[in-house]
Amino acid sequence: MSNAKLCRTFVRLGAFGFPIRTLISSGSPYEPKVGISRAVRVGNIITVPGTAPLGPDGRTVAAGDAGAQARRCLEIIVTALGRAGASLKDVVRTRTLLVRIEDWQAVAAVHGEFFGEIRPANTIMQVSRFIDPEWLVELEADAVVDDEPRA
Repeated sequence: MSNAKLCRTFVRLGAFGFPIRTLISSGSPYEPKVGISRAVRVGNIITVPGTAPLGPDGRTVAAGDAGAQARRCLEIIVTALGRAGASLKDVVRTRTLLVRIEDWQAVAAVHGEFFGEIRPANTIMQVSRFIDPEWLVELEADAVVDDEPRA
């Protein structure tokens, strides 16, 4: 399935018809089940919540390889940011969630490839598990853009 079919944007209009909340969908099967969006933009703030290592087919990518899973998570984040009118350079904070804390260096190396010069604030933490036991990592990102979304 193409990205065009997977990504949908929903806008809730506020007073005077200005968009106040933009919901970005990736087409993930978890979005309608859990009631979540791939990203949410309100004004110039964009939040990309926990991003799992899912391929376009909805299956886990790179089972057992936290670094490769982190790469996939960040690729999904890049796409979501783009749909919301932002890019990696707009990211001000990331969060790295790991099932195995000993994977932190492999995941941090991939994070550094994407954010080396951008250097957002980051927290790395261990969690007990994710929805899918094959997921070793999830990443989150918050961005702030300089301009309001264009109509």
